[in-house]
Parts: sequence; structure tokens; C-alpha cells
Amino acid sequence: MSEMNHPILEKSKIIKATLISLLVGAVLLVVAVLPAEFGMDPTGAGKLLGFSKLYVPEEAGTTSLGTMASNPSNQIIKLEKAGSGPDVDRPVEADNPPPTTPLSSREDETKVVVPAGKGIEFKINMLKYGKMKYEWTTSNNEILYFDFHGEVKQEKEVKEVYFESYTIANSNNMVGTFYAPYEGKHGWFFRNASDEDVVVNLRLKGQYAL
Repeated sequence: MSEMNHPILEKSKIIKATLISLLVGAVLLVVAVLPAEFGMDPTGAGKLLGFSKLYVPEEAGTTSLGTMASNPSNQIIKLEKAGSGPDVDRPVEADNPPPTTPLSSREDETKVVVPAGKGIEFKINMLKYGKMKYEWTTSNNEILYFDFHGEVKQEKEVKEVYFESYTIANSNNMVGTFYAPYEGKHGWFFRNASDEDVVVNLRLKGQYAL
């Protein structure tokens, strides 16, 4: 019976392979993991390669990516969470004049299901200075984190969409009157911190299009 000869790696090759692995790991950490998981992009490569878009900020109710706090109302919402960051320019289209003919008034009722441990958006289209009244409430008085915001309608597609936050809070109910400051999409981002789906009952009345 012949003996099997196992290859024996030289010590220098093992050290070289280890160093290469460490180097590759460090590059992946800086270029991909930090921008995507923690919003840190020291080299700028994360934004260039698109990894920065994967980052979900630790907003109210979020303790880590994919892990939600059990009680979002305990989280303090900071000013920095309102709207786009300073690196996103306000589009020139935001200063366009209002249309001569507004949208026709309408009234709608709908239900928005916010999945457990996740977030979802509901938006409508409005023209500049269009008026709308709104009311939403959760079916069983569950508390949700929400960001009521709007995006400017731009002629050309952009990588970083500019948006302005009108109200950010934790609540089970909200009522108000809204005048669109520019033409575009306006609506709510709801985040559900619980382990069960939450139903939002939404009523709208005004000048908008679904």
C-alpha cells in the first residue's frame, strides 16, 4: 500500500497568504462594511460603489440594522434626522412657479400594512401649493415611528434624492392640513418596531393624485 504524500507549505507562504487575507479583509471593511452597516465612509469608495445606500440610520426605534427596539417612543429624535443631509443640494425645480390649474379635489380612505420589524412608505403626488387634509391612526393604538416628508420632482434622475421632513415623531395618530411647498411626492415613512404587523388607517382629502 503506497503512502500518500501531503504537500507541505513553506512557512513564508503561509505568512504571505495570511497577510494577503488580512489586507483583503481590511479593504472590504473600509470599502463595504463600514459604509453599509455603520454609515462611515472614510475613503469615499462606499458612496462611489453604492454601498453607502445600504446604510439604514439608527432612527427612533432602531438599535442596529434589522434589530428594532421594543419601545420606539423612548428614543429621542434629533434635528439631524430631518430631511436630506448637507451633501444633497436642493433642486432648482423646487423653486418652479405653481401651475395655473390645480389638481381636482378628491377624498380617499385606505389601509397601509407596516410589516413587523420593518418600514414602509406611502406617498401621493401633489402640485406646488396644493392643499390636503389628512388623518391616520393605527388599528390597535400601536406606536409607530414616522417621517412625514416630501421629494422634489426633478427633470433628470439623480442618485441622491433630495427630500424635506415636515414632521418626525412616534405616535399612533396624526391629523393635519398640508400645503405642498413644491411639486413632487409627499407622504409618510412608517417604521414598525414590534414583532407583529401594524395596520394604519389613512384618510385623505384634497388636491392630490395617487
